[in-house]
Amino acid sequence: MGIEGKNVALTGRRDVRELDHRTANGTDVRLLWHRPTNRVLFAVTDGHSNRSFEFEVDPADALAAFRHPYVYANDDQSTHALAA
Repeated sequence: MGIEGKNVALTGRRDVRELDHRTANGTDVRLLWHRPTNRVLFAVTDGHSNRSFEFEVDPADALAAFRHPYVYANDDQSTHALAA
């Protein structure tokens, strides 16, 4: 599951690279990689609720989290608003 207690508000930074992106049923999911720290992040936007959040996962869980982001999003982590 997600990595506990880390501030993951890294989207929008130049050292964050988008590895993959998908949109399905109004949900937009971006798989991101923070090069300096080798952290794997997800940025999720729910078009139905207009809620956006991001969270971090262990790299071993990246594919599963990309397919099922709501399963891997920790309530504490998913409260971080996405950077503009």
